[in-house]
Amino acid sequence: MPMGTLDRSPPPFFKQGASALSKLMVFSALSVFLMVTDGRFQVSQPLRSALATAMMPLQWLVMQPLTVLGDLKSRAVSLEEAVRQEADARQALATQAKRSMQVEQLELENQQLRSLLSMRERATTRSVAAQVLYDTADPYTRRVVIDKGLKHGIQPGSPVIDDSGVLGQVTRVHPLLSEVTLLIDRNQAIPVLNTRTGVRGVAYGQSTPAGEGLELRYTLSNADINEGDLLTTSGVDGVYPPGLAVARISTVERRAESTFTRILCQPLARMGGALHVLVLEPVSVEPRPAAAPTDGTPVIQRSAP
Repeated sequence: MPMGTLDRSPPPFFKQGASALSKLMVFSALSVFLMVTDGRFQVSQPLRSALATAMMPLQWLVMQPLTVLGDLKSRAVSLEEAVRQEADARQALATQAKRSMQVEQLELENQQLRSLLSMRERATTRSVAAQVLYDTADPYTRRVVIDKGLKHGIQPGSPVIDDSGVLGQVTRVHPLLSEVTLLIDRNQAIPVLNTRTGVRGVAYGQSTPAGEGLELRYTLSNADINEGDLLTTSGVDGVYPPGLAVARISTVERRAESTFTRILCQPLARMGGALHVLVLEPVSVEPRPAAAPTDGTPVIQRSAP
């Protein structure tokens, strides 16, 4: 075809269509109209509800991996938190148990201190309060060490009592410490008085397979003595003040083949658990020797340190 015969004019309007600017203006106006209409009359609400209902299964399926991961993480954190809380609870329980034991110990000490204070007010002799530190390591003696010595005015032979009764006697004194021999020691003896009958005797420390206590020796088989009688210090030795509680008779064995009755006594003082004690001044620093009794009872002198 010859070049001159070609039509170079642009196509008519109805073949080319609307321009891009015209389309933008038309659709923009339509969008503004739809937004105003939807905002005023909610014409698209049914369509939105239908689309949301149709898309729900797809949304649930897409969210399942995230949900599973979240559950696993929550369970791991919950397990770790539970383990930590259990450890904290165990530690708190141990702490509370320790505090509970300390409170019980403090209550016991306070009770003993109050009893000692009341006993100190009733005592007529000078006394020094002391604390029991420990038991001596000698397995053949029953002694304890207290935290008072020569510096505090402690003298050898001084009686030692707790809130319940006579505990023993000071047998060795150091500058800052003292050793107290308990009444249940086999080498210890104390003159006593039966408060019911007024009969005097001597109680010796003794150890038996059944336990440790005191034995009231040289008592005739026909003597008036019963289980439960209270024994106190008689004061005849010039060491122990009279009237201090010593022991209570626990066993009375009258044997036909023996002239004397076997009498066992239970000390009233805490021989194995005293915490605080009072050290009394001896009634006489140099006690006079007692006359030998006619019934064969040995004379009790103050124990040497």
